[in-house]
Amino acid sequence: MRVIRFETAGMGALVMDRRKFLRRAAWTSLGVGAGVYPFLEAKWCRLTRRTIAVPNLPPDFRGATVAVLADVHHGPFVPLAYVRRVVAMTNALEPDLVFLVGDYVHRSPSYIAPVMAELGRLRAGLGRFAVRGNHDNWESAQLSKAGLVEAGIPDLDNTGVWVERGRGRVRVCGVGDLWTDQQHLGSAVGDATDADAVLLLSHNPDFVETIRDRRVGLVFSGHTHGGQVVVPGYGAPIVPSAFGQKYLHGLVQGPTAKVFVSRGVGTVSPPVRFLCRPEVVLITLA
Repeated sequence: MRVIRFETAGMGALVMDRRKFLRRAAWTSLGVGAGVYPFLEAKWCRLTRRTIAVPNLPPDFRGATVAVLADVHHGPFVPLAYVRRVVAMTNALEPDLVFLVGDYVHRSPSYIAPVMAELGRLRAGLGRFAVRGNHDNWESAQLSKAGLVEAGIPDLDNTGVWVERGRGRVRVCGVGDLWTDQQHLGSAVGDATDADAVLLLSHNPDFVETIRDRRVGLVFSGHTHGGQVVVPGYGAPIVPSAFGQKYLHGLVQGPTAKVFVSRGVGTVSPPVRFLCRPEVVLITLA
């Protein structure tokens, strides 16, 4: 009997030890996974498709597509290999237009030339257009301008162009970054009339709060990164905006104009995302 009790007790102890081990292993795995996942999500770029109505859009532009890339942030946390994947992903969509809405680098001006060379590989039937963001101006506005020129991408800060398709035309224009530059909306919109369709690039969506010119039909922005980290039931704890969660992401109505805010492609420190995957946005104009 002693032998039987001894063996039974021993087996029970072994079972309990195994259960404890498995529980601890499970919690450890969850902890490691929770620690690693935000870094993985930061490079898990997705495609977001939207159809957005634009006031006064000519019939020949209905159905035209715009690929929007924001906040690439090439730097210590966003390697060129990732940027290449994003460029390839965008080109595979065969967009009619590509809008680059600023913040191409992070931490050093040495990252400007390489990322501009990669972005120069973007293709669009009706053209590629850009504005600069606060990080581009912080690192070097001069080098950022030169990089866009070298890449063959027009820098639309406080200016604009007419883009034609068939018998129709739209005004594609931009303003300087709200934090680090000046904004001359009148120069950007130019000679557009109340009957024209105007597409405006503004890195910072907060600029929409200042727009009173009803010629502006739709604004394209980034900057807020969707918060990068989103807490369920609460939202994003950190949003670089004077208006809280209002311009976090997606299509938002400002005082006069609507703005589409991209969650962006890259990250800044901390180089993580949680419930806020990076995105390439393909907008169909309607």
